Amino acid sequence: MATGRTHRPATRSRGIPEATVARLPLYLRALTALSERSVPTVSSEELAAAAGVNSAKLRKDFSYLGSYGTRGVGYDVEYLVYQISRELGLTQDWPVVIVGIGNLGAALANYGGFASRGFRVAALIDADPAMAGKPVAGIAVQHTDELEHIIESNGVSIGVIATPAGAAQQVCDRLVAAGVTSILNFAPTVLTVPDGVDVRKVDLSIELQILAFHEQRKAGEEVGPDGGGPAAAARAAAADDRKGPDGDMPAVMPA
Repeated sequence: MATGRTHRPATRSRGIPEATVARLPLYLRALTALSERSVPTVSSEELAAAAGVNSAKLRKDFSYLGSYGTRGVGYDVEYLVYQISRELGLTQDWPVVIVGIGNLGAALANYGGFASRGFRVAALIDADPAMAGKPVAGIAVQHTDELEHIIESNGVSIGVIATPAGAAQQVCDRLVAAGVTSILNFAPTVLTVPDGVDVRKVDLSIELQILAFHEQRKAGEEVGPDGGGPAAAARAAAADDRKGPDGDMPAVMPA
């Protein structure tokens, strides 16, 4: 099986929009579930609903792959699983290192979904000397002093950072200098990387804040347009903003 360092997805993939690339794993997850249930074909409407997108967007996304369903039949599930897996590079072996084996890093190491999707955890790395040699998910933790050697000997091109924020940039710099070109960042900080290095950030606190925004908005809608609550408070604040020291301002200020 090919390794991640020496083989890349086909160059034609570069013509696929980033928004489409971001949805391909959603389609693959839905298709894999159908495959496990031995479902042979699926319509665009059914697959779109399972992936959480609209069917027109799904058909547009698949057109970038050169895949078109058969009218009255739909899409061949097994073929789409293969096609999307190939496009995402999941038919290859991608060795991954996880740096920072605290609670989060250990949880990631124990996640069984990596291997089933073409990602092999090649090494677990931590700065704490007391962690060296301890097994996590059946893999002995290694000290950060060995980071460069580990990356070179395993042909690693993908690194996962699960360190505290203060250590993340230094770890990132070392990963990049050693040849890592893709980084999944769980540290609560923004990383600076050179051109040619891709970073994906996972920040659970940001996602929760976005959900809190939607919850607050829903609460305001439930109260109603004149019944108080967050929506009424927002309107009152907006009204105050339109007032000056001498009372209400005109809707259009004079030039």
